[in-house]
Amino acid sequence: MAAAAAAAVGGQQPSQPELPAPGLALDKAATAAHLKAALSRPDNRAGAEELQALLERVLSAERPLAAAAGGEDAAAAGGGGGPGAAEEEALEWCKCLLAGGGGYDEFCAAVRAYDPAALCGLVWTANFVAYRCRTCGISPCMSLCAECFHQGDHTGHDFNMFRSQAGGACDCGDSNVMRESGFCKRHQIKSSSNIPCVPKDLLMMSEFVLPRFIFCLIQYLREGYNEPAADGPSEKDLNKVLQLLEPQISFLEDLTKMGGAMRSVLTQVLTNQQNYKDLTSGLGENACVKKSHEKYLIALKSSGLTYPEDKLVYGVQEPSAGTSSLAVQGFIGATGTLGQVDSSDEDDQDGSQGLGKRKRVKLSSGTKDQSIMDVLKHKSFLEELLFWTIKYEFPQKMVTFLLNMLPDQEYKVAFTKTFVQHYAFIMKTLKKSHESDTMSNRIVHISVQLFSNEELARQVTEECQLLDIMVTVLLYMMESCLIKSELQDEENSLHVVVNCGEALLKNNTYWPLVSDFINILSHQSVAKRFLEDHGLLVTWMNFVSFFQGMNLNKRELNEHVEFESQTYYAAFAAELEACAQPMWGLLSHCKVRETQEYTRNVVRYCLEALQDWFDAINFVDEPAPNQVTFHLPLHRYYAMFLSKAVKCQELDLDSVLPDQEMLMKLMIHPLQIQASLAEIHSNMWVRNGLQIKGQAMTYVQSHFCNSMIDPDIYLLQVCASRLDPDYFISSVFERFKVVDLLTMASQHQNTVLDAEHERSMLEGALTFLVILLSLRLHLGMSDDEILRAEMVAQLCMNDRTHSSLLDLIPENPNPKSGIIPGSYSFESVLSAVADFKAPVFEPGGSMQQGMYTPKAEVWDQEFDPVMVILRTVYRRDVQSAMDRYTAFLKQSGKFPGNPWPPYKKRTSLHPSYKGLMRLLHCKTLHIVLFTLLYKILMDHQNLSEHVLCMVLYLIELGLENSAEEESDEEASVGGPERCHDSWFPGSNLVSNMRHFINYVRVRVPETAPEVKRDSPASTSSDNLGSLQSSRRPKVLQRENSGTAQVFSLVAERRKKFQEIINRSSSEANQVVRPKTSSKWSAPGSAPQLTTAILEIKESILSLLIKLHHKLSGKQNSYYPPWLDDIEILIQPEIPKYSHGDGITAVERILLKAASQSRMNKRIIEEICRKVTPPVPPKKVTAAEKKTLDKEERRQKARERQQKLLAEFASRQKSFMETAMDVDSPENDIPMEITTAEPQVSEAVYDCVICGQSGPSSEDRPTGLVVLLQASSVLGQCRDNVEPKKLPISEEEQIYPWDTCAAVHDVRLSLLQRYFKDSSCLLAVSIGWEGGVYVQTCGHTLHIDCHKSYMESLRNDQVLQGFSVDKGEFTCPLCRQFANSVLPCYPGSNVENNPWQRPSNKSIQDLIKEVEELQGRPGAFPSETNLSKEMESVMKDIKNTTQKKYRDYSKTPGSPDNDFLFMYSVARTNLELELIHRGGNLCSGGASTAGKRSCLNQLFHVLALHMRLYSIDSEYNPWRKLTQLEEMNPQLGYEEQQPEVPILYHDVTSLLLIQILMMPQPLRKDHFTCIVKVLFTLLYTQALAALSVKCSEEDRSAWKHAGALKKSTCDAEKSYEVLLSFVISELFKGKLYHEEGTQECAMVNPIAWSPESMEKCLQDFCLPFLRITSLLQHHLFGEDLPSCQEEEEFSVLASCLGLLPTFYQTEHPFISASCLDWPVPAFDIITQWCFEIKSFTERHAEQGKYYHRKTCSVCTKVPKDPAVCLVCGTFVCLKGLCCKQQSYCECVLHSQNCGAGTGIFLLINASVIIIIRGHRFCLWGSVYLDAHGEEDRDLRRGKPLYICKERYKVLEQQWISHTFDHINKRWGPHYNGL
Repeated sequence: MAAAAAAAVGGQQPSQPELPAPGLALDKAATAAHLKAALSRPDNRAGAEELQALLERVLSAERPLAAAAGGEDAAAAGGGGGPGAAEEEALEWCKCLLAGGGGYDEFCAAVRAYDPAALCGLVWTANFVAYRCRTCGISPCMSLCAECFHQGDHTGHDFNMFRSQAGGACDCGDSNVMRESGFCKRHQIKSSSNIPCVPKDLLMMSEFVLPRFIFCLIQYLREGYNEPAADGPSEKDLNKVLQLLEPQISFLEDLTKMGGAMRSVLTQVLTNQQNYKDLTSGLGENACVKKSHEKYLIALKSSGLTYPEDKLVYGVQEPSAGTSSLAVQGFIGATGTLGQVDSSDEDDQDGSQGLGKRKRVKLSSGTKDQSIMDVLKHKSFLEELLFWTIKYEFPQKMVTFLLNMLPDQEYKVAFTKTFVQHYAFIMKTLKKSHESDTMSNRIVHISVQLFSNEELARQVTEECQLLDIMVTVLLYMMESCLIKSELQDEENSLHVVVNCGEALLKNNTYWPLVSDFINILSHQSVAKRFLEDHGLLVTWMNFVSFFQGMNLNKRELNEHVEFESQTYYAAFAAELEACAQPMWGLLSHCKVRETQEYTRNVVRYCLEALQDWFDAINFVDEPAPNQVTFHLPLHRYYAMFLSKAVKCQELDLDSVLPDQEMLMKLMIHPLQIQASLAEIHSNMWVRNGLQIKGQAMTYVQSHFCNSMIDPDIYLLQVCASRLDPDYFISSVFERFKVVDLLTMASQHQNTVLDAEHERSMLEGALTFLVILLSLRLHLGMSDDEILRAEMVAQLCMNDRTHSSLLDLIPENPNPKSGIIPGSYSFESVLSAVADFKAPVFEPGGSMQQGMYTPKAEVWDQEFDPVMVILRTVYRRDVQSAMDRYTAFLKQSGKFPGNPWPPYKKRTSLHPSYKGLMRLLHCKTLHIVLFTLLYKILMDHQNLSEHVLCMVLYLIELGLENSAEEESDEEASVGGPERCHDSWFPGSNLVSNMRHFINYVRVRVPETAPEVKRDSPASTSSDNLGSLQSSRRPKVLQRENSGTAQVFSLVAERRKKFQEIINRSSSEANQVVRPKTSSKWSAPGSAPQLTTAILEIKESILSLLIKLHHKLSGKQNSYYPPWLDDIEILIQPEIPKYSHGDGITAVERILLKAASQSRMNKRIIEEICRKVTPPVPPKKVTAAEKKTLDKEERRQKARERQQKLLAEFASRQKSFMETAMDVDSPENDIPMEITTAEPQVSEAVYDCVICGQSGPSSEDRPTGLVVLLQASSVLGQCRDNVEPKKLPISEEEQIYPWDTCAAVHDVRLSLLQRYFKDSSCLLAVSIGWEGGVYVQTCGHTLHIDCHKSYMESLRNDQVLQGFSVDKGEFTCPLCRQFANSVLPCYPGSNVENNPWQRPSNKSIQDLIKEVEELQGRPGAFPSETNLSKEMESVMKDIKNTTQKKYRDYSKTPGSPDNDFLFMYSVARTNLELELIHRGGNLCSGGASTAGKRSCLNQLFHVLALHMRLYSIDSEYNPWRKLTQLEEMNPQLGYEEQQPEVPILYHDVTSLLLIQILMMPQPLRKDHFTCIVKVLFTLLYTQALAALSVKCSEEDRSAWKHAGALKKSTCDAEKSYEVLLSFVISELFKGKLYHEEGTQECAMVNPIAWSPESMEKCLQDFCLPFLRITSLLQHHLFGEDLPSCQEEEEFSVLASCLGLLPTFYQTEHPFISASCLDWPVPAFDIITQWCFEIKSFTERHAEQGKYYHRKTCSVCTKVPKDPAVCLVCGTFVCLKGLCCKQQSYCECVLHSQNCGAGTGIFLLINASVIIIIRGHRFCLWGSVYLDAHGEEDRDLRRGKPLYICKERYKVLEQQWISHTFDHINKRWGPHYNGL
């Protein structure tokens, strides 16, 4: 470190510092010791001076730093001592002096011994993994380092692990922040008591040296800071200086880590004011110090700060101290006193705006210190250090140093005060910073440590005006981005709002300050001060009003908006963070009666601010049309404090409510938002683009709803409960623009709404009323009831995971509350309302998570559609909830049909809000309900079932909440000025229901049908008279009032409003005039309206009964139930909760109406007695008929389409079932590749592209769709069974030495060492790693069709995750991924092969035939299309794997290589199929892989190519197997390496070579012959292997035992005889000799019994038998027999024709009985052994081959978090460090370990990624938490457990190579992983 330091700071010395006298220089330690002694004397002045002089010289900073920071010559300036030598020297000196002559390390250790480590205080930076325990935390910001967390006991706590975003510090040991029970073992003991006192002389030197050292550092910082040019400080320069200072700061940091003793010395040094004054005042004679002081003053000045002394010079012009600090800061721009305000503040203010600003902002009282913003006086090192830390934008090292000191209590207080003192300066720097994000994080890193501590926060609030500073700074910050508000009165508005497009808001630059504010408000003592301070509240409401009405949306009426602004993100974030969160913080302290005063204060200033706002925007009574803002924080503050006051503080609501006029104004904007929501959902704002929908969704979204929509609705509920109900209801319908629709006429004209939007707006209005009247969130529900209701609503929409529920339940965003008010109640409520559904797994199924689903009784009793509608972000969720509800009712048999949303009885209202229910009992609402019922009954246009549902809901609500006694006098109450007395006598719903309305006068367009049928004049006026009684003349004069003409709704509302405002009726009449103001009427276009009178003669009751008939479709369907059972009325057992549809709803309402009033009961009975005539059918005009026909036709077309789709779906499903069950390779329904009709010998194929069927021919070949992929699955098979675990420590690294691939590698290289290369390559198979696996979906296509298909894909621009250039495509039929086509060989079908008939030739004849056939050269067939395709597919197969997996020969490119590769492809596919079948063939059957296998076709292609290479008949192993040759030991061995002895050959490889060398198709008896011959060799190998396994004695015993039986008749089929013979033959070759005895010690001496020997031999032979049986199954189409494991050998042997048919199974089965020696056994064995013998004479050690010697492959452990799940290697994901030739490590590893397939677990994200060639995909996670959920990126940080089922699914997909088919989301990785 020091070296770097030196290099860095080297330049900062004069060219050659005068070092102390040479003697001193030589011996630092001696000097230090001498000085220490001098200073220890009582009179130490001399020593002190000497030390000062030394330090002066060592630490002098006299050099022009400008050069260092700016120019490149900095290094050169280091002078003679080499660059930076002096600096290094200086640090060395400091260390020596501190240690006082001793060793520095010993000194550190000594100081550490005195560390009273009561606090941990470990500081970390971003991305560190830390823990947070909510159970132990007092402050929500509490965090612990991993060590303290694991040392403490947190079992069962609510904790999580998190990745730190801004950095933090460990709070262990700090009882202000966390409970002591959570401390770790180290910090539990208050250890300070038993730690000895620090000896004085230990730290004495430190006290002298450190002040100079820190001063030196400060000088460097002053020098290095050059006031930047206009473009802001170039980051480069600042960083350069910081790099130079790195060693110094690190040195300080190391000091802090020495523990408490050293920290207290540092605290003394940093806070000592005298030291600071002496050293830095700049008054001394030292020129260097002077100069640095000047730089310091310049820096202060340029920061817009003054140094107090300078104040005197130009302080005169400053505003007098009477004005507040705001005057100084904010309005300099406006008033023209331009002091040092940041230039950025004045650039964008034109005069008018400044004016607006001056008028708007209220100055707070002048008690505040005006210098908050622009005075800084530094009195200590600490203060100036912080100043530079801010200037340099919080360099990480400095921050860490300052934080490391915090465990020192004295320092903590001093530092906090300093921090607060610099708060305004921090804000200014932050605003200017280019890196505001990093800087924000660093600021919060510091402030969260300071302000989370309540004691500290309180102290600073009292002593340093913390609250004043914070509020002022926030206000000042926002003032820089204000614009004029365009809300309401655009020209004359005086209101200013923040501009959401400014960087300050867009980038959330304000959040550090706001989060600090929220943090301190969470402390009760601080919040109390805030709530008591009226001046602060006024300022704060000012601040909040900047956000009131921001981000105004204006509805686009003509064209689509060009540019969709995304400012709404900023607006919502700002309201939530800057307004709502502080509000919740304050609310959390207003919970008890004693805090009433606070609420009154807030409400008072809130109302004042609102009144000012209404004045500023010139608001009278009508909101401006077509504009909406979602941001009304003042309204919401007011609402939330009201709610709290009533709920917790027992305040009388009326005492904090304003007058009626103010209430009327208050309700306008929130109501406007509700209406706009309906407009947005009705697509009326579609021209504003998608962002407006985004706003509507955010407004109700779970993180925002309880700070936005909930307070708005509550405020409307309060207004509704206090205002005139008629006024309120008419306002609602007017805001929703559906007034014109509420007419009895069948046609109407709406001046403000297009016809297509009417229905949804009407639904919106009614839904809003239902929510308003039935929501009880703030009107009397307890917190637990609210939580339950929220949870039920979310669960009813969809099943939810635990984390998404936590996320969706609106939290109370009060920072103290952790997650949710009482997160324990969260769990208990959850278990009460929901059942946990554990994740289910089916291979290839989607990755499910553990879900919670509502219990049956929740659906039955608690499902609340109103709550669901309120909380849905997407409308489709409401439908989803209803569908789930319907399904539940059907399933439980409660209701078969299509139910309506259930009616739910509400919790009772808090008494303060009883007035809300008057809405249900006002005539206006009754008129609306009556009109709507009538329109629905008459089938008027535009009315949906939803409307009816809401109408009935409102009626039912009204009956539930009716006044107890029903007065009959009410009719007389309505005075003459009421203009719709004509409708209903009173306002009680119960009595109004039975009131008959006879005639109604309506205004209709002249075209309406009502106009044509004029009723006689006399009747009209008479009847009208009877309806109006005495007031007939008046009505005739005022046409528009008497018959509830609908405009009266609006007029009525206006009149009420004016009455309230002016209290004089004369003006009111004038105001009614302009009711059809130009704003509403569509000019010119409207047809003439005319008045018509309708005969109605209905009451609400009669309409309901008719509706019942209409809904049930039967006449007289309603029969009053009480006629049978009068009890029903006396105790109506109306359940709290009722299921059913419209019919049941009507019945319920009639029953309630009857039970509440005798008159109603009587009238219902009367109506039912009259036989109701059917509802008159509408007269249908021709035009209407046309539209009806259209509708019907459409309906029919729709039905047809549905039917077709259903049919198609079922067809598709059956196809999927037969063809395509890729996912689970266990239990597929087989799909025939070929159609097996016995009479056809040609195989017929269907082309999935052109749809034709036919055989594959030479000219037009058909091919199978295949996917070729390199696979190393085989290479990963292991001998032992126990599963591998991932390594947890270095020692546990997995060495893949026991894998199949390693074993085969070793084997080949051993053979190549001793034998002829070409012969070696025929003795084994390759392809264990990187073998080519061929799989097919089973579909076939013409190869020419395929080519044109590929062409079309190539031209298709939209590519889906595969690259056509690499030949990739998806099967045109089943869309499975594929990359090649395997041609089908023309010719016979496998099943009825003429070759299959067994012949009776002897084995000798067959052997000859085989030899002849192999000898025939395989000429390449003529150039047909087929042969071309065969060649091209062979190329594909070769290119599928990497070269290193193909070339094993010592001579590159030798044909033997190709030969080996080709038969190994066959081997790989057979072996893999065996693995898919579970490793053995016991299950038998033509399992899945069989039917969809392409091995038959593959064999043809391979055979065709293999026959091009003729094996020299000399070397053909077939000869050696079947003929005796004379043994000639001197077979010219001298000149070259020998052939591989036949006993060393791999028998399975031989089998494949023999078969592929034969002309295809092969005859069955030839196949059997080859198998028989090879079995003899295999058996001999088994015997040899057995003989090597056993000990010397066993061998000799067997040798003799067998020799005795040699002469018996079937000696050739007795394993004992053969074994003894093999032993004796190999004995001759000295094969056993060198084993010596040490080997025997290794092999456990096993007692060999005949059984164990037999098993050993069978196990050796089984792999061969399995592969052979599979091969036979594919070549000849024979089914595999199924069997038990123990009889597998015998069953396979007989299936292969090895077992003689006459074989009896009584006595135990002996494998030797399968032998059928083609030549005398002993002779051929002798011949085989002789080969080995002649070889071993030369290479003795070779015999150990059978012991499978292996190497161990070691791997380095890269430390980057991804683990290969196949081999357990650690790799770097995306790490550039490990990049090789442009491949990152994961990609490289996937090629080396899995031949292109890699499965990696990303440790930090707990996700698995799959790499397949050039593509990758995220697979999901195999780790789930306790709730069965993934935690991607460990965001929640809860403990995770492995999920065995998921792991099985992953493994299954790997083994069956189905990643490509099952995972759908693939993308290219460009080698960058």
